[in-house]
Amino acid sequence: MIISLPYTKLFTTLYSQHKQGNTTLTISQVLKNRLQQAGKRFSCNDNISDVMQPGDIDLLVDEVTDRFQDVLDSLVIDTVNDHNTQETARRVAKMFCTEVFSGRYLPKPRVTAFPNANSYDQLYVTGPITVRSTCAHHFQTVSGKCYIGVFPGKNVIGLSKFNRLVEWLATRPTIQEELTVQIADLIQAETEAEGVAVLVQAEHGCMTQRGVKEHESDMSTSIMRGCFRDDPALKQEFFHIVSRMK
Repeated sequence: MIISLPYTKLFTTLYSQHKQGNTTLTISQVLKNRLQQAGKRFSCNDNISDVMQPGDIDLLVDEVTDRFQDVLDSLVIDTVNDHNTQETARRVAKMFCTEVFSGRYLPKPRVTAFPNANSYDQLYVTGPITVRSTCAHHFQTVSGKCYIGVFPGKNVIGLSKFNRLVEWLATRPTIQEELTVQIADLIQAETEAEGVAVLVQAEHGCMTQRGVKEHESDMSTSIMRGCFRDDPALKQEFFHIVSRMK
């Protein structure tokens, strides 16, 4: 069986395997075992960096390369003689593991919180923050903008950190509603703000590239936490400021 594999697939298959007793495990099986032993979820938009070890991502790229080569084979694409797709499986594997879905495998960006020393007690809004994500249902692109409003409390964080945190959460397969909640949860945790408001507006490839193939419809989701939920005037001020931003 192994001898019949193409050389590159043979190499990556062997390289990606681990020994556990008399059983040979792939790196994905090893990671799942670690997660289950730790009692951690590994849904599509969960981060699993806590169980990742040095070298694991390279092994995962190798394994995904093999799996995606099987997909190409099942689509009846001649990757041996077609120069356009000879390296496609590995390109896609690297893209998924190190770029498009990197938010699953990399730890949270380092964020330094500073005391709100001057006791600033008014709303501030940052945006638009570019959102590049992937729909978990069809693995199509989700692209749009995010706006974040903060009514500060104990801490403030650097402006660029909002962008980094949004990118970290967005680079996973997800759905927009859950991404919006995750952004609000993380900003609340990092800032300990009295209120957090999040608005995400995005176009979905599963609408534009398939199905109805509609290019004029976007989706908007919003989350109001703390004083934004309790104070209609503050909520209205957030949306008014967003409407005047680029």
